[in-house]
Amino acid sequence: MADQKSSTTPPPPPPHFFVWREFLWGAIAGAFGEGMMHPIDTIKTRIQSQAILDSKQKSKTVLQMVRSVGSSDGLRGFYRGFAPGITGSLATGATYFGFIESTKKWIDESHPSLGGHWSHFIAGAMGDTLGSFVYVPCEVLKQRMQIQGTESSWNLIAMKSKVAMKPGSPVYGYYTGMFQAGRSILKEQGVRGLYAGYWSTLARDLPFAGLMIVFYEALKEVTEYGKEKWKYSSSFLNSSVEGLVVGGLAGGMSAYLTTPLDVIKTRLQVQGSTIRYNGWFDALHRIWLIEGPTGLFRGSVPRITWYFPASALMFMAVEFLRDQFNDNNVREIAQASLSVESSDSEGSLEEAS
Repeated sequence: MADQKSSTTPPPPPPHFFVWREFLWGAIAGAFGEGMMHPIDTIKTRIQSQAILDSKQKSKTVLQMVRSVGSSDGLRGFYRGFAPGITGSLATGATYFGFIESTKKWIDESHPSLGGHWSHFIAGAMGDTLGSFVYVPCEVLKQRMQIQGTESSWNLIAMKSKVAMKPGSPVYGYYTGMFQAGRSILKEQGVRGLYAGYWSTLARDLPFAGLMIVFYEALKEVTEYGKEKWKYSSSFLNSSVEGLVVGGLAGGMSAYLTTPLDVIKTRLQVQGSTIRYNGWFDALHRIWLIEGPTGLFRGSVPRITWYFPASALMFMAVEFLRDQFNDNNVREIAQASLSVESSDSEGSLEEAS
């Protein structure tokens, strides 16, 4: 009888029981990082797209661009494209962290020969690929709105460039908001316009997403090794603080290494209906030929400046949410399981007596 009762004890939750939470934590963390760092992303996009708007103008430095945006558009100019940026980050953060956890478990169990770092790289790349179906159209909308600034400053660019502001013109019309921008691009260029630079986005984001999670996991291992070796234990260096520091380093290193891919993607997405670059390889060849290595690494400083804190905040938020919710739920389920087992054992003793 005791064996029958103990067999009815509910099994412990499977390893993937809390994976769905990673989608939610990732979405919140992704939007949090994007929202905090959007003004810096605007400066990076403006610097990288200068050659598209006016090839004769001397490229501005980071500080010059900050002053330019501030004087012409005010604070509002730094937050142009905020809505599509947040929308895209929600989708990317959710799929990135959700599929990292589930894919890592699947690869480690079914293909153990791949090793830890390879499984991390593949998991990060897969998560980012799935998020790209939402992220890329949002990125197109965000970047085109970022380079426009206010309507008056965009009209001034049109006058200087001597282009007509109408559908089919070299420079597209002014976008008043996210949905109006989406409808306008669909009308003028179709679905292809919303997915402009899709393959160049994947060419940038797959190595970036894979490298970032590899760097993050590797730096966490180094941190754990250091704590064990030096017997360091402090409540200050909890998982949230560790995620802040390690996540920032991982994001900054990955951002710098993939800057050339980001430059190509930005140029392809903001060029509009007049095709200046005929695809990824043509953009790479022409940027290298005309601008040299400097052109390929244009905007690397604001890109690192954006990704270092954005990644730090994102990983910190994920680790904090994991600590606050996932661990609590695990403890609750464990306690519930123990209480069921103890009640079953008491019942068995009573029957035996």
